[in-house]
Amino acid sequence: MSNARTTILSRLTSTRPDLPQEQPVQSEQEIPAWDLDQRIEKFSSRLRSVRADVIVAEHEIWPEKLATLARQRGFENLLYAPHGPLGGQIEKAWGDNPSLPRLISHQKEIEAWKEELFFQIDAAITSTRAGIAETGSLVLWPTVDEPRSYSLVPPVHIAVLDAKDLYASFAELIKIEGWRRGLPSNALLISGPSKTADIEQTLAYGVHGPIELIVFLLR
Repeated sequence: MSNARTTILSRLTSTRPDLPQEQPVQSEQEIPAWDLDQRIEKFSSRLRSVRADVIVAEHEIWPEKLATLARQRGFENLLYAPHGPLGGQIEKAWGDNPSLPRLISHQKEIEAWKEELFFQIDAAITSTRAGIAETGSLVLWPTVDEPRSYSLVPPVHIAVLDAKDLYASFAELIKIEGWRRGLPSNALLISGPSKTADIEQTLAYGVHGPIELIVFLLR
């Protein structure tokens, strides 16, 4: 038995193919040297090319623009996080105006209100951690206040991005944000409304998520 094993190993060793030489480690990816205006232009054009809407607004007036948009679109309700980074601004803009959509929030497990979330919510709004100009992508780190269902389930997802958090590329984002030091349990990269295609390459929107993506880009 021992001799047979040795013979087999010898045959395998003698016929071992030559493995390619170890490739040198590639240098760090070059980051485009775009200024803020260029980043905004590229980010906006990338998203608009996939049927997303980008609204550039000043920090002080974006909640009023949101209220106007919600009224014009005829939303009956808007899902938001009252204890999230946008909650106070949204509530102030809404006030007691009966012509605006009803603000909805839930501090309970999704199983307790799944039916309402999937079938009765018109739109949801979330903050974002960052944006990527090169690909026209939003980066979301879901939290207890703003769970990932807010950006994945309702038919319209409204995201708010501060232009100072707009990076040229994914490589720059990872480097400056220090992702190697720690990652969340769930990070979302969103590059437009949900879309898919069948075997005949017929593109359909909203099959696996929001049919519309609206981004308020603040500067």
